[in-house]
Amino acid sequence: MTRKTEQEVFWETEFGNEYLLRNQGPDAFASSVAFFSTVFSKVTKPDSILELGSNIGVNLAAIEQLLPKANLSAVEINREAAKELERRLPRVELHCTSILEFEATRQWDLVFTKGVLIHLDPQELPRVYDLMFRASSQFIMVAEYYNPSPVAIPYRGHEGKLFKRDFAGELMDRHPTLTLVDYGFAYHRDNCFPQDDLTWFLLRK
Repeated sequence: MTRKTEQEVFWETEFGNEYLLRNQGPDAFASSVAFFSTVFSKVTKPDSILELGSNIGVNLAAIEQLLPKANLSAVEINREAAKELERRLPRVELHCTSILEFEATRQWDLVFTKGVLIHLDPQELPRVYDLMFRASSQFIMVAEYYNPSPVAIPYRGHEGKLFKRDFAGELMDRHPTLTLVDYGFAYHRDNCFPQDDLTWFLLRK
């Protein structure tokens, strides 16, 4: 068995359990609905969607509201978060495992991450980029903290757990057939639907 990275251990244990308690509520759901409404306005309606790093399923619940007939799948490393997702969204195809251990056996119209790549070991990002490319039949979306050059910043008192960089640019460099469809920014002080200062990029295969 492959040795887990320190970031994987961090998220599948106590800190990950605490995080799921913060990542819920009607305001978070409403903001996610607004966010994905914007993203989906730029694509042909996807019939199948895979989220890498779903936590308790706030994003997928919003997507289910917008696309009730879509086939939804999720990968989540934390067992407590996965259990809560399964309870809330029983029709989601759930894979309780690390993104680094997940093996896609099929493709989805849209594969996305939202606030997840920032928490992975940077050395493992090429593997994740390749996974996203293989798993997608049409679109890839990344919504992460953007920085033109890689930088690590403290995360709630922890070092080596949060990294900012140009994830989408690296993805396109690694897979040159990808093209940029659109991009945008979601501000934490938005008057109606705040997000956590995420820059999102929508790519097409």
